[in-house]
Amino acid sequence: MKRLSAKKTNEAAACKSCAKGLSPGMDEVNFMRVRTAREFIPADSPGVLILTPFYEPNIGGVETHLKDLTDFLRKDGRVNAYVLTYQPLTTKARGSYFESKDNVTVIRVPWIGLGLFHRLEKYPLIEFLYITPWLLLWTAAFLGLKGRSIKMIHAQGFNAAFIARALKWLFGKPFITSTHAIYGLRAGSFPAKAVRWILDGADKVLALSNASKKELLSIGVSEKRVSTYTYWIDQDRFRPARRDEAKKALGLEGRFAVLFVGRLIEVKGMDLLIEAARQLKEITFVFAGDGPLSGEIKKAAEANPNIVFKGKVTNSMLPDYYSAADILCVPSRNEEGFGRVIIESLSCGTPVVASKRGGIPEALDSSVGVLVEPTAAEIVRAIEALYKSPLKLAEMQGRARGYALERFSEANAWQIVESYTGRHG
Repeated sequence: MKRLSAKKTNEAAACKSCAKGLSPGMDEVNFMRVRTAREFIPADSPGVLILTPFYEPNIGGVETHLKDLTDFLRKDGRVNAYVLTYQPLTTKARGSYFESKDNVTVIRVPWIGLGLFHRLEKYPLIEFLYITPWLLLWTAAFLGLKGRSIKMIHAQGFNAAFIARALKWLFGKPFITSTHAIYGLRAGSFPAKAVRWILDGADKVLALSNASKKELLSIGVSEKRVSTYTYWIDQDRFRPARRDEAKKALGLEGRFAVLFVGRLIEVKGMDLLIEAARQLKEITFVFAGDGPLSGEIKKAAEANPNIVFKGKVTNSMLPDYYSAADILCVPSRNEEGFGRVIIESLSCGTPVVASKRGGIPEALDSSVGVLVEPTAAEIVRAIEALYKSPLKLAEMQGRARGYALERFSEANAWQIVESYTGRHG
């Protein structure tokens, strides 16, 4: 199924473009922009190594954020970026081992997947040993070969930051670190001391939310070192489609739909939403995602006619799902760093019922959503109240897009890019 708002391809224009050496669908204006980005990058442009265990086609908020970041770097053209990452560890999808486009190069390192990452989440030390040493060796090899081209490392999360800190003495590369979660660090504990040691070596720490920043300060990381940044999304892609048409396209015509999008793991609270579905039989609950609990969602869908399991949904199709839903529900039990699916949903005009956890309260307010404690009873209460108050729901839906445009535009990318260049805009 194609994106509902997608434009039809103009075959004549495509042929004309091909004759000029352009890719199909790329007009001359876009071609000149790309050529300019590639050919006229300043000679002193910073080379940045984006170091991350996770990148597309792995599925998740971090992966999508980093794809948005590299897309922005291509568009801006002032930074030569290299992404060093693993082949997907939590999905069966595979990307190219090496790909280069304009000023962004991606290198995906082969490593053992088999769902080990999720199995080891309860054992942080073992997970660290699973994630870190192999990527450290590849990073050392990369810097040995390309070190002269790299002026800075941008580490995603603490495993990558450990690698950057460990190699700093050998290669002398400054590094910045981005956080993407609330980690539950307790001041004085061994994990907190280890994280503080890692971040003390960073030139700058970019915390995903004020809640994340507060956690880092509580374990002794210097406030001078920590600033915050905010996710953004492509709001030309994540935009509302007509709700009735989106529902019809997804087989939800005439139904009031509550949507879940995300990794199917325990801390995301799917069991709470399943219990809500059992109590609210007149409402359809749609689950879109992949993960270890896929089997449980399938069984729930077989036993409950108002539960629909869609499985893995491509990022390009998500706007249709958000547009078809009346409400997005984020029932997370854990302290979420921010909640990317929230801003995607709001950009598509769909309000949110979400757990009052971590950085989520920073992503929405009562004008476009409802914050609840992550219990089945609270979730049922919030969803049922909106279901029975169509006027209030319609007002929220009408405000959602404007709320997202004001807070989550591409302008947020400069919070990161100016850390590379020292320049804004």
